[in-house]
Order: sequence, then structure tokens, then C-alpha cells
Amino acid sequence: MAESASNIQGKKIAAGICGILLGALGIHKFILGKTVPGIIMLLISVLSLGFLSVIPGIIGLIEGIIYLVKSDEEFYNTYIVGKKNWF
Repeated sequence: MAESASNIQGKKIAAGICGILLGALGIHKFILGKTVPGIIMLLISVLSLGFLSVIPGIIGLIEGIIYLVKSDEEFYNTYIVGKKNWF
């Protein structure tokens, strides 16, 4: 692994919690360095004045749970090395 185990675990936990709590704003995407998906989620929430924020909110909730359930190695391989953007 190119990154330290504690750094990966920190990103995983931070992204998971932010995905669950702030998923509609895409904060968890920015934590993982996924700026385009983060901007998409943020713009959907902001430009719709919150009316469509339920969609990225549900996505964030699901992704947050997925991040926290995966092992550190699986998280690293999927989201850091594999650069998977969604789910």
C-alpha cells in the first residue's frame, strides 16, 4: 500500500461518517479526492434549493455505510487504487 494504514482508516471513517451525515453535499467525495462527483452532488443540492437534495442524500447514506462496512484493504483497493467514483 502506498498510503499508511492509519491514513487509509482515517479517510475511510471520515468519508463514511460524512457520507452518512452530509451525503447530500458530497463532502465524502471531496475527502476521497473525487472532486467531480463531489461537485455534481453539491450542485444538485444547492441549485435545486434543497428540493432534489434527497437524491444525493440517499446516495451519500448508502456510500457512507458501504465505506464503513468494507475492510481497510478492500476500501483502499476499491476507492483509492481503483478510483471508483460511485457506490
